Amino acid sequence: MCSCRASGGGVVQAGGSLRLACAASGNIFGLYILGWYRQAPGMQRELVADITSGDTIRYIDSVKGRFTISRDNAKNALYLQMNSLKPDDTAVYYCNLDIRNSWTETGKEYWGRGTLVTVSS
Repeated sequence: MCSCRASGGGVVQAGGSLRLACAASGNIFGLYILGWYRQAPGMQRELVADITSGDTIRYIDSVKGRFTISRDNAKNALYLQMNSLKPDDTAVYYCNLDIRNSWTETGKEYWGRGTLVTVSS
């Protein structure tokens, strides 16, 4: 249901911007969460932002006001616009699809290849 291949990473100086994209294989039906995760060197993977099938959006505090998650249903694409990048944003970024039968149960997750974002000072 989701190839979840992330693209758009690269090397950018602090204060710069990047736009990440994630490819889905087709329309998604029912309950789901599409999310962006990242894993910095020596750190655990963390959720950066996600959006539900009901268009509820959340961000971790460190990226609020700087990152914007969005989707284009016609293109089956998920995006992460990253502005005012900081060195602490350096990580491999991954796209994730979490399909749920209900909101109270653990879903089935799909992961794709990540893309490396390197922010220099």
